[in-house]
Amino acid sequence: MALTTALPETFTRAVTALRAAHPRSEIALEEVPAPSRLAPHAFALGATVLRRGEEVTTGRLILLHDPAGHEAWEGDTRLVTYVTAELEPELATDPLLPQVGWSWLVDALDAHSSGYAAIGGTVTQTISSRFGALAADGPPTTDLELRASWTPLDLNLEGHVAAWCALLASTAGLPPVGVSALPLRRTEQR
Repeated sequence: MALTTALPETFTRAVTALRAAHPRSEIALEEVPAPSRLAPHAFALGATVLRRGEEVTTGRLILLHDPAGHEAWEGDTRLVTYVTAELEPELATDPLLPQVGWSWLVDALDAHSSGYAAIGGTVTQTISSRFGALAADGPPTTDLELRASWTPLDLNLEGHVAAWCALLASTAGLPPVGVSALPLRRTEQR
């Protein structure tokens, strides 16, 4: 029996759709190594989001494909994401932040994709304080982490990538495309 290295058409079409993504200018995408033990076929994109020239959000979108399918996935193709964003300190303690963060994902998928199933995930708020030798590195940092996965209902993944990019923009606090953010007002010095 000869070994074959041909990739399933389902997977190659999905990878082509991910590679074709053209996000807004503040979002930079690149191919990154995909985990090799989660499914027979995997592909991953990494993202960096800049706001006013500073990196504020990073993310990863992983495409998993198992021709045999998975009962928990409710299909043979799965998208997995991890997004982390810096927050303003006053937002990190907001008790509604996890629900808002989750709604950014669901609203983006509803607006951009052709449907999904078996969605699940977590939203975590973290406050990190530095001590000892690290205390000089600055004040506490606050972050939002969103981990989620879902099964696309069809292989037109362009909408799912657009939804993921919309999630990245929301977590970065970017204004909608075509809307300019107002400049920050400087407090007068006495």
